[in-house]
Amino acid sequence: MTCHSRTAAFAEQDLDALAARIRFDLECLNLPAANWVPAHRSESGERVHDVVVMGGGMCGLVAGFALMAGGMRNMRIFDRNKAGQEGPWVTYARMETLRSPKTLPGPAFGMGPLTFRAWYEAQNGREAWEKLDKIPRPMWMDYLRWYRKVLDLPVENGIEIIRVVPEGNYLRLFLKGGDEASILTRRLVMATGRDGTGGPNIPGFVQGLPSDAWAHSADDIDFAALSGKRVAVVGVGASAVDNAAEALEHGAAEVRHLIRRTEMPTINKMMGIGSYGFTQGYARLPDEWRWRFMHYSFVTQTPAPRGSTLRVSRHPNAHFHFGAGIQEARYDGRQVVLDTERGPLETDFLILGTGFRIEPAARVELADYADRILLWRDCYAPPPGLEHPELGNFPYVGGDFAFREKVPGTAPWLHRIHCFNFGATVSLGKVSGDIPGISEGARWLAEAIAAALYAEDIDDHWQALETYDKPELLGDEWRVSEWPASAAVEGARA
Repeated sequence: MTCHSRTAAFAEQDLDALAARIRFDLECLNLPAANWVPAHRSESGERVHDVVVMGGGMCGLVAGFALMAGGMRNMRIFDRNKAGQEGPWVTYARMETLRSPKTLPGPAFGMGPLTFRAWYEAQNGREAWEKLDKIPRPMWMDYLRWYRKVLDLPVENGIEIIRVVPEGNYLRLFLKGGDEASILTRRLVMATGRDGTGGPNIPGFVQGLPSDAWAHSADDIDFAALSGKRVAVVGVGASAVDNAAEALEHGAAEVRHLIRRTEMPTINKMMGIGSYGFTQGYARLPDEWRWRFMHYSFVTQTPAPRGSTLRVSRHPNAHFHFGAGIQEARYDGRQVVLDTERGPLETDFLILGTGFRIEPAARVELADYADRILLWRDCYAPPPGLEHPELGNFPYVGGDFAFREKVPGTAPWLHRIHCFNFGATVSLGKVSGDIPGISEGARWLAEAIAAALYAEDIDDHWQALETYDKPELLGDEWRVSEWPASAAVEGARA
């Protein structure tokens, strides 16, 4: 047996031991809890699910675990991608390492053996953990695959929810893929990630360009085809920088960042104030303070990580152009011509590192009634100087992550759809998409759904209380004693 195979064998044994430890810890905690939710059937006798989770990435996995831990077992998780391809980590994410510190517990839900650290050390040892700087992106996906397996989470791949419509007290989910055309559920959790309440942000200036002359950073880009080509990248955020690096590493002749700002953002403001207090306190702040925090975060912009930026700048054919916002783009038959604030620029291919937009109407699942969802712009008017149309498009959700009606009574079923994705950020903070607060957000979600389901079934629970008749005492544990005679009676007898 070679040294390498012995190492691999020992790593597998240690992972098995870690899985056994997790199973033991779950048994000690009585998790997952037994199902307590009464079964529902439609009037026609169709099965009704208690919760369906849309998305099997990090958010969907920890949400599913939180629901199962809370005894909501009539639950399913759907993901449209192939098994092991959920989320952005091995699809359109192109950074070498995660930005988040390796020590964050992430989706571990309060269990040390479920952390990335425990998983990593089981295979590589403590010394390797101490030497590890940042978590490599593909390794994070390996960890999530293991997380799903060790918790036996019921993710069903290759199934997409294409439409959601109300049906009485339930939601009818129309499906693509799998054997079912539609199903019923009481609650839908949209664990759909960064673009979960909208889609890629596509600037209007690309409308006149051929489709093969540009791509968004979230697209499946053939970087090998860019070898020897001139590439322009719009933006200087993390996704823009990572895509620029990919183009350079695949042999692009040049890559030019076109940056609207006049200076490079350098400080990740929100990371500097992260704490348990902020996580718990932000969602309870008045609207003006929540808006103020998020407005500041958006306008200062989160910089790309240092490592990602160096990955670009180490190439002599990489260029950063500030104050170069694009005004117009056209194709002259052989190349893309960009009219920028600094003058014209000719290039062969354009990559949009422009992030994602929040626009509920862009989600096909919600298209029938997206205009009835309450947004921040509907209930808060910022003071002069703090206007921000993008922030105004975020849904105004409650502490249960559920959508609210813009006009009461027009779409009462919206409270059955929970926005457990980036769209909840302005309302609740970074607890439904980013690694630092994801377990806390999943806990809030499961607690809120449990409370709602219990209240809806209160008659059943009351009846169960009344009819419960399992005795704990069988009648042979005591005997009736004679009452002692009083002293006065004893004296009279004397």
